[in-house]
This record gives sequence, C-alpha cells and structure tokens, in this order.
Amino acid sequence: MASEPCEVCGTKVRIAGGIGDLWNFAFESTQGMTLELADGSEFFLCFDCMERLPDDREPTAEDVERLQELAEADDLPEPDGAE
Repeated sequence: MASEPCEVCGTKVRIAGGIGDLWNFAFESTQGMTLELADGSEFFLCFDCMERLPDDREPTAEDVERLQELAEADDLPEPDGAE
C-alpha cells in the first residue's frame, strides 16, 4: 500500500494499485489524487479537500493556499455534501 499526505490537511491518503497491492490483496480504493489546476499548478489532495475547492469556477493555486491557511488555523469548512 502506498500513501501520500494531502497538501491541504496533511492526512495520509491511500493510493491504490502498484505491486504492493498484489502481494497483500488490498483492493481498497484510492482516497485522493494529483490535480493539475487551471493555472498549471499541481497538488495532491484528498477527496474531502477536493470537495472544498470552489465549484463555480476553475480552482487555482490561490484557492489551495487559502485552504492550507484554514487547515493551519484548524478552521477547514466541511466538504460540500457533508452533513
């Protein structure tokens, strides 16, 4: 099993696939992905943090940086659709 920290909240995120999953028969899904944003920047984000990005326009590095600041202040909003 491979993992990588989310660049916003720091949560260790599982990355499915790879040779390690063949040996331990782990068939869990991936919990995040690398996004290339409209401004050309790239970030690895968990699905919850992806849901926190604006959906009314193309997200940019500034949006991710704003979420990073909120995470440092422990004030991240709930992801869209969370109850």
